[in-house]
Amino acid sequence: SSISQFLYLAFADRWELQLLHFRLFLGIYLSALLGNVLIITTIACDHHLHTPMYFFLLNLSLLDLGSI
Repeated sequence: SSISQFLYLAFADRWELQLLHFRLFLGIYLSALLGNVLIITTIACDHHLHTPMYFFLLNLSLLDLGSI
């Protein structure tokens, strides 16, 4: 049983729904990007947060930026 064809269907046939999905996914992407940048900036600027736990959180935020 092998797959011989792959059929790609859009999220919606109507332009209004495509625009809604675009705005929704753009908002999710930008909020994730902004959240990670805020975490990185906060940890980098505050000297009290240079502990192993926040170093780990900083690395997780950097990895998440690479995977978005």
